[in-house]
Amino acid sequence: MNMNRELEYMFVQCARVWIPDAEEVWKSAELTKDFKNGDASLQLMLEDGTSIEHKLDPKTKNLPYLRNPDILVGENDLTALSYLHEPAVLHNLKVRFIDSKLIYTYCGIVLVAINPYETLGIYGTDIINAYSGQNMGDMDPHIFAVAEEAYKQMARDERNQSIIVSGESGAGKTVSAKYAMRYFATVSGSTSEANVEQKVLASNPIMEAIGNAKTTRNDNSSRFGKYIEIGFDTRYRIIGANMRTYLLEKSRVVFQADEERNYHIFYQLCASSHLPEFKTLKLSSANDFLYTRQGRSPVIQGVDDTKELSTTRNAFTLLGINESYQMGLFQVLAAILHLGNVEIKDRDSDSSLIPPNNRHLTAFCELVGVTYQDMSQWLCHRKLKTATETYVKTLPRLQATNARDALAKHIYAKLFNWIVEHVNKALITNIKQHSFIGVLDIYGFETFEINSFEQFCINYANEKLQQQFNMHVFKLEQEEYMKEQIPWTLIDFYDNQPCINLIEAKMGILDLLDEECKMPKGSDDSWAQKLYNTHLKTCSLFEKPRMSNRAFIIQHFADKVEYQCEGFLEKNKDTVNEDQINVLKASKKFDLLVELFQDEEKATSPTGQVPGTGGRTRLSIKPDKGRDKSSKEHKKTVGCQFRNSLQMLMDTLNATTPHYVRCIKPNDFKLAFSFDPKRAVQQLRACGVLETIRISAAGFPSRWTYQEFFSRYRVLMKQKDVLSDKKLTCRNVLEKLVEDQDKYQFGKTKIFFRAGQVAYLEKLRADKLRVACIRIQKTIRCWLARKKYLRKRSAAITIQRFTRGYQARCLAKFMRRTQAATIIQKYQRMYVERKRYRQKQAAALVMQTILRAYMARQKYQGLVREHNAVIIQKRVRGWLARCWYKRCLVSLVYLQCCFRRMKARRELKKLKIEARSVEHFKKLNKGMENKIMQLQRRIDEQSKDNRSINEKLVSLETSSTAERERMRGELSRLRGVEEDAKNKGNQVTSLLEQLEKLRKELSSTQKEKKTIEDWAQTYRDEMEKMVSELKDQNCSLKKEKDDLNRLIQEQSQQMTEKMARAIVEKTQQLETDLNEERSRYQNLLTEHLRLEEKYDDLKETMVSSNVSKPGHRRTDSTHSSNESEYTYNSEYAELEEGSRAAEDVTRGMDTSLTLKLQKRLTELEQEKQSLRNELENREDQFQRARARDDVEFKKARGAELEYESLKRQELESENKKLKHDLVEIRRSLLGNAATGAGAPGSPAYKVVLEQLNASCEELEVRKEEVLILRSQLVSQKEAMHHKDEKETMTEPSAYVEDVSKLKDAGELKQAYIGLKDTNRLLEHQLQTQRRGYDSEVESLRGELQNVKEENNRQQQLLAQNLQLPPEARIEASLQHEITRLTNENLDLMEQLEKQDRTIRKLKKQLKVYSKRIGEMGAQTEGQTSPGQMVDEPIHPVNIPRREKDFQGMLEYKKEDELKLVKNLILELKPRGVAVNLIPGLPAYILFMCLRHADYVNDDQKVRTLLTSTINSIKKILKKRGDDFETVSFWLSNTCRFLHCLKQYSGDEAFIKHNTQRQNEHILSNFDLAEYRQVISDLAIQIYQQLIKCMENILQPMIVSGMLEHETIQGVSGVKPTGLRKRTSSIVDEGTYTLDSILRQLSAFHSTMCQHGTDPELIKQVVKQQFYIIGAVTLNNLLLRKDMCSWSKGMQIRYNVSQLEEWLRDKGLMTCGAKETLEPLIQAAQLLQVKKKTDEDAEAICSMCLALTTAQIVKVLNLYTPVNEFEERVSVAFIRTIQTRLRDRCESPQLLMDTKMIYPVTFPFNPSSLALETIQIPSSLNLSFLTRV
Repeated sequence: MNMNRELEYMFVQCARVWIPDAEEVWKSAELTKDFKNGDASLQLMLEDGTSIEHKLDPKTKNLPYLRNPDILVGENDLTALSYLHEPAVLHNLKVRFIDSKLIYTYCGIVLVAINPYETLGIYGTDIINAYSGQNMGDMDPHIFAVAEEAYKQMARDERNQSIIVSGESGAGKTVSAKYAMRYFATVSGSTSEANVEQKVLASNPIMEAIGNAKTTRNDNSSRFGKYIEIGFDTRYRIIGANMRTYLLEKSRVVFQADEERNYHIFYQLCASSHLPEFKTLKLSSANDFLYTRQGRSPVIQGVDDTKELSTTRNAFTLLGINESYQMGLFQVLAAILHLGNVEIKDRDSDSSLIPPNNRHLTAFCELVGVTYQDMSQWLCHRKLKTATETYVKTLPRLQATNARDALAKHIYAKLFNWIVEHVNKALITNIKQHSFIGVLDIYGFETFEINSFEQFCINYANEKLQQQFNMHVFKLEQEEYMKEQIPWTLIDFYDNQPCINLIEAKMGILDLLDEECKMPKGSDDSWAQKLYNTHLKTCSLFEKPRMSNRAFIIQHFADKVEYQCEGFLEKNKDTVNEDQINVLKASKKFDLLVELFQDEEKATSPTGQVPGTGGRTRLSIKPDKGRDKSSKEHKKTVGCQFRNSLQMLMDTLNATTPHYVRCIKPNDFKLAFSFDPKRAVQQLRACGVLETIRISAAGFPSRWTYQEFFSRYRVLMKQKDVLSDKKLTCRNVLEKLVEDQDKYQFGKTKIFFRAGQVAYLEKLRADKLRVACIRIQKTIRCWLARKKYLRKRSAAITIQRFTRGYQARCLAKFMRRTQAATIIQKYQRMYVERKRYRQKQAAALVMQTILRAYMARQKYQGLVREHNAVIIQKRVRGWLARCWYKRCLVSLVYLQCCFRRMKARRELKKLKIEARSVEHFKKLNKGMENKIMQLQRRIDEQSKDNRSINEKLVSLETSSTAERERMRGELSRLRGVEEDAKNKGNQVTSLLEQLEKLRKELSSTQKEKKTIEDWAQTYRDEMEKMVSELKDQNCSLKKEKDDLNRLIQEQSQQMTEKMARAIVEKTQQLETDLNEERSRYQNLLTEHLRLEEKYDDLKETMVSSNVSKPGHRRTDSTHSSNESEYTYNSEYAELEEGSRAAEDVTRGMDTSLTLKLQKRLTELEQEKQSLRNELENREDQFQRARARDDVEFKKARGAELEYESLKRQELESENKKLKHDLVEIRRSLLGNAATGAGAPGSPAYKVVLEQLNASCEELEVRKEEVLILRSQLVSQKEAMHHKDEKETMTEPSAYVEDVSKLKDAGELKQAYIGLKDTNRLLEHQLQTQRRGYDSEVESLRGELQNVKEENNRQQQLLAQNLQLPPEARIEASLQHEITRLTNENLDLMEQLEKQDRTIRKLKKQLKVYSKRIGEMGAQTEGQTSPGQMVDEPIHPVNIPRREKDFQGMLEYKKEDELKLVKNLILELKPRGVAVNLIPGLPAYILFMCLRHADYVNDDQKVRTLLTSTINSIKKILKKRGDDFETVSFWLSNTCRFLHCLKQYSGDEAFIKHNTQRQNEHILSNFDLAEYRQVISDLAIQIYQQLIKCMENILQPMIVSGMLEHETIQGVSGVKPTGLRKRTSSIVDEGTYTLDSILRQLSAFHSTMCQHGTDPELIKQVVKQQFYIIGAVTLNNLLLRKDMCSWSKGMQIRYNVSQLEEWLRDKGLMTCGAKETLEPLIQAAQLLQVKKKTDEDAEAICSMCLALTTAQIVKVLNLYTPVNEFEERVSVAFIRTIQTRLRDRCESPQLLMDTKMIYPVTFPFNPSSLALETIQIPSSLNLSFLTRV
């Protein structure tokens, strides 16, 4: 009754079901009508809208399968589905594979892997790190999750593990096994330098080359089975591996079907035949050889066989197979190819022959080293043995060809086994194996059109594995029920033991096959008849085909398979001609070939098993010693061997914990992400996945914890049903909701449900939520409608009010406008009339004025014309009279000229005639001499005149020049006047012309006069119109101007912003480059630290392995170049001992490691010897310098003593003179006593008294000086004691002798002694001053040199400035001047401070000395008489001194250095120091000790202190590196120590922050810049250690607190889960929450603050913390499908807001931590935004800038609705996102790098604390330190 009610409730309208379909296997449909009990059919509608009627089976009345709710579709675990059946499984796999691109799915304990036929980026190291350490159910399904589960169970349960990978050819078995081994190699590592994990991975390309081939279904199909055992030590690190192989497909060597290939290695050799080293193999193209061309597909698309061969050879080399062996292997393979090309021809029907000189047989014989005659003989013959004789029989061509192929197969099998054996040898180590994980990569169930012996063995192995799988699944179910203490019944599951018995039991198929093989005339047909007779009637699983007598059918667990009997006997026998083998064994040239065949009893023929060594625990079958091994091996059939190896494998698997991976081939065409339902369901049935589902569905597949059930179905409970006991509450509710008690069971911690019950409860929950949603919607809609109505009513009233007011205002405005218009019209009309009258009046006046003016001008012009005419007549008449006069004058002059010319010609003619006569010549010569004399005198007179004239001429020229200039000026002026006159004349002409024009214009003016007024009016109107237009244009131009100005401003602003953005981008780029460089440097430091630790570990291993010399060895001191000699010497001494101790150890270590250590040891010994030599040289130099200083000191001391003796003599003479004066004074006093001259008051008495008082005062002063100087001498001698012991012993004795000689000299002698000591002191001070002067001279010389350098620099700057433009030159000069003045001011301030300190010091000393002198003088006067002083011996006076001011230094002895480091670093408790003392106290103490070492100029002490400090900090961090408090404490102190070194270094950049007192503590002798770099590197290492420690603490909290814990209760419901339970999101005891993370962050922050960590450093630490939180959270979100939902996005955003609130409370919002959470924030937003339309896609692309394309697509693919009200993301929308993000340039990496550490910086942070005020607490046990 209850069942019927549930059916009626579930099969209602709109319910969805699955119906069978021929094409799609199962098709979805929806009920259009409720189902009633008794109905014969269902009314359904398909997804395409087609309506059908589904008739029920009248016998069974079975209803179709129900579909799961949409929220369960796409689950990670198939057992989480409410309805467990075939269509649900198939649909879930299809949705995950096609829509979400997820190839892995759990099915209980099985991982289903679908081959995507596409390279996916989900196997990187980041993915491996993400899965490492996680529970199997906490992450999305993955092969890495299975590998991690196996690795974890091996470590936890101390039990060996196995991973069984199975599936069809092409399903991806080999790749899955390869990735599993890669995971183990990555997460475990190896224990030596031999890189065992790399060797394990290197075995893959070798085995793929020799054991994989292309088939029609797979390009890289494994044609053999293999079981790889990966061995681990006690620390679960890889130490080696071992491989077993099963049933190599040897027939492929000689035959391949169409579209298939032989083994890859043959094609790799043919493709590389052009290489020089392969010329001897005589190979060519693969199409030239029979064994490689039969498949007619020699090339695989996308595969380069040449590169693959290079990879194979590298793998051989890595595994220790050298080049010679490799070439031998390649020779054997080439020989096989040549053997296949040997053509055998018929001689007759019973015999065959090989033609002579067959080139391929010749090549074969040359390659294997045998004779051509022997090989050709036994290829065509065979030897038969009888009891009495042996004879040779010829073979027909067919048998000879088969024998040739059998030989090729046998050689290849031997070669395969040899390679496997040597691979195993390379993977075996000497370390004892503790446990192992086996990876089984074996063929899946196979069925073809023709199935032979290979398919039979493969399916037999799958039957055995399926039986083991079923038993294991059943066992797990049984254990679960017993654990929860619920009653259970025996689950009926398919047991394939009958099928296994049919194959392997007595008289089974294999037994009959072996028996038939032993028969002399056994054949495949007779064996088939035996099978029919034995099993056809007795076993239901065995059938005979109807149309064949040479085949049989076996009903396997997966399907029926028909096997063809042809070839079974031959393949089972695996026979080969012994004579051919003997020929190959006889090869003398090819040792490898002999090696392949000589140990047949050791090589396991098909399995290739090698006995384990090195402490392995192995399952093996011992051979029978009573029989001959070689004969037994040849008698054992292939089937028997395979059965034995399979049984050994099953024993191994049963002794381990199995993990199952089932690989599915989605289609037969190798299309990427294409899903064929028919092929998929065949494989699901064959691999046992559906059987697992059936077993789970038969019991209670759905399991909930009580807390999860209560959280999910709280909505179905009433308030009164909720009790404090959650378990009782769940019981009560379930009894009400599900009345059938058999549908569920209550366990101890879980509730178990039958199949379909969770869906029933989900439907109840959805209905309840739907009703609640309707009620909420109804109420909200009512509230919204009411609110909308009230808003509209209020708006209508407001509109009416404003409308009425507007109308009233409009009426009042109209009335005002009407009245105003009337007034305006009145005044306008008056204005127009007045204007018109004034215009007429003005026009009349203008006309009258113009007319009168015109008449006056006419009259004036007439008068002017008459006057001008008179003038013209007068001038013309005068010009005519002058012209007549001039013509007359010219004519007269011409006549005179003509007459005179005629007369002159006549005279000339007469003179010529006279000149020709002699008489005339004589006349002429008479008186010539007199004339010459006269002419000479005249010349002299003329020369005088010429000189005077020249002088006059010069003066005239000067005056004429001036006159000429004046005249030129006048001329130019006259020319100007002339021009003016011309212009005036022109003007007159123009005026005349104008006059004529005016006359003409007058007439035209009169004509135009009438039109002027009309034109003027028109013009006026036009002008007014034009003015208005111009005004409008002006306004528009102003507006355009404003727009242009605004546009210019906007453009300038845009340009400014653009420049600013460019500058910001450039700055960011530079910062990024700097950070990358800094990160690269810090990564190198990390790598260096790792190598140092590795070196220390190796050294410790060497020391610990030395039994004869146990002891402690220190680690490396530091990597700095500033190592102290002490450190190096100790280290080298240790290395010498360690080298002796390591002799025995290195024998067992790897050879490469031994060579490295020996090389390193040699280098260290050489360096040690060189340092020793350097130390000896420096000691010799020190001794020579000390001897030279002693000699100089003795010479100076002798000169000082001589000078003191001379001073003493002078003082003695002066003392005698004083005595004489005193005696004279006394005599004069006595002589004058009688006369009264010396009476008191007399002048003589006063003079004497004054002299006496002066002498007494001088004596008192001398006494005081004696006392002061004596105390100084005593202290000075004590200070000099350690320099010259001998002299300090002799000088006091001489001093005592001098004093003893003067004991009886009284008070003056004592004064003399004081003066002598004073002189000595003065002499010493003089020498001190001289040395001071010398040093000052040196300093002045240095300053002079500095001045010269500064001058040169100034000149260079001046030269540079002169080349600059003026503005830059001025700026540079100002900057330089400012810098110079600043430096001078600083120098002057330093000098002033020094002088002030000196003055204060001298004043203090003066006060002390004056006070002490006064006290001592009083004691001397009051207590001691002169006589007593003479009698008593003189002792050195010890004057008490007040303690000096503390200088901020701590002194310690060298032997106390270890104690200092031990108490201050190694044994210091950070908690007590941080709470009770000032922050950074150890750093301050170490620096004060360093200051004293610098003060005393002890470089050895400085180096040893710094080195010991660095080494001790490294040691304490190595010892307690996992304690956050310790690491934080020493990070703070290291930074403080670094800041102190900078603050007191003397650099200008650092000391400007100091106080005046702090500048007194600057280091004076050593520059520790290099050590600052070393300590900075140490601080970086400590920072990275702090980050790792912090990460280890935060890592377990992040996922639970940020993702799984429900901070907002009730927002995200719990979905049903499968067998792989996820971590519960409900708060349990021990579960981390967000509050846990915040408390931990607060603890970190408070600890760093207590330790005094720099605020900037705290910000960097917090930024790194938040990056780790964001990266780990986002990575888990990307790998967990159940976390990608809308409600989880809300939870994440709330959690992020809490983290931001924490930052705000701590004042760390500006540290950049919030920005590191941006990817996580955007991922949470992506989960919550709409994901439907193109606008949503655009919004997502613009929003998710911090996420990569791969991350966005991954989140969208993983998005899963938690409730039915949410919708999935469509595939089209995801493709739209991919299209839009296609142009992004970003990394394809999916996960964030959680190991990334931001580069750290240590900004300078000076301390305001004065060193002299620091007090050392007694709790530190540092009493041996002395304050200085």
